[in-house]
Amino acid sequence: MELQLTPIDVVENISKKDFIKKYYKKQKPVIVKQYSKNWPAYTKWNLEYIKKVAGDKKVPLYDDRPVDPKAKFNSPHAYMQMDEYVDLLKREPTKYRIFLWNILKEIPLLQKDFKYPDLGISFIKRLPTLFFGGYDSYTFMHYDIDLANIFHFHFEGKKECILFDQQQTEHLYKIPNSLMSHRGIDFSNPDLEEWPALKNAQGYIAQLEHGDMLYIPEGYWHYMKYITPGFSMSLRSLAKSPKNISHALYNLLIMVPVENIMRKTMGQKWIDWKNNKAKHKTNSTNTVALE
Repeated sequence: MELQLTPIDVVENISKKDFIKKYYKKQKPVIVKQYSKNWPAYTKWNLEYIKKVAGDKKVPLYDDRPVDPKAKFNSPHAYMQMDEYVDLLKREPTKYRIFLWNILKEIPLLQKDFKYPDLGISFIKRLPTLFFGGYDSYTFMHYDIDLANIFHFHFEGKKECILFDQQQTEHLYKIPNSLMSHRGIDFSNPDLEEWPALKNAQGYIAQLEHGDMLYIPEGYWHYMKYITPGFSMSLRSLAKSPKNISHALYNLLIMVPVENIMRKTMGQKWIDWKNNKAKHKTNSTNTVALE
C-alpha cells in the first residue's frame, strides 16, 4: 500500500480570475508550467550564475541530522562559501541544503530578474527567499511558521513535491511544539507498517521543472526532494484565515520561545519525549489504519 496522493493540477497558463476562483479561494494547490518564462531569471538563473553573483557570500547550511537539543530553533548545521557550495552540488551528492536565504538582504541584484505575479493578491515584498539542494536531498515534511500562501518557483533540474493540508495533521505524526512530522519517516518511500496512520492521509504530489511555479496554499504541509541539484525561490502572501493567523502568532510568540527554553533545560530528554509522544498519540487516534 502506498500513500494516497493525487496529482497536483498542472496548467500551461492561468488568468487572475481563474487563479482566485479555482485555487486561492478553494485553497487548492496548482502548478503553472513555465510561469517565469518572461522573466530575465528564466534564462539567467542557474547554479553557475548564482556562483558568479554570490560566490563570496557565506551561506547557512542544513542537513538531515537528528535535532541537536543544544541548538536553538532552526539553527544552521554548518556554513560554507557559496562558490564552494555550488561546486559541491555539481560534484557529488550532498545532504546540505540552503534554507530561507533572503535575496534582498544578501543579493539585491537578483530582485531585478523577477516580477511579483499579478494574480489578484498582495505579497510580502521583504521576503523573497531561495532554497538550494543537491541530488536526492530533501526537506522533512513540515509547514511554515507563518502559515503563508507560498508561490514556489523552481530553477535548474527537477524537484518532487508532496503536500498535505492542515486537516491531515492528525495522520502525519506531528512532533509536539514543532512544525514537523517525525524525522524517521521517508515520505518518498514510507514504511506504512511502522507508520500506519499515514494510510489515512490524503495529499498531493507533483514534480517541478525549470521555470515552473507551484502555489502552496496557506498552512499546507510540504516535503521537497531534489531529483537533481537545483534551487527554488519562494514568494509569500500573508494567511487570510483567522484560524491560520492566530496559529502563526502562537508559533512566533509561544512555540519558539518555549522550544528554546525546553531544549536548554531538558536537552535530549525533551527531544526523545516529543518523538515518542508523536508516534504514540498519532497511532492512538488513527484506529482505522491500525486495524
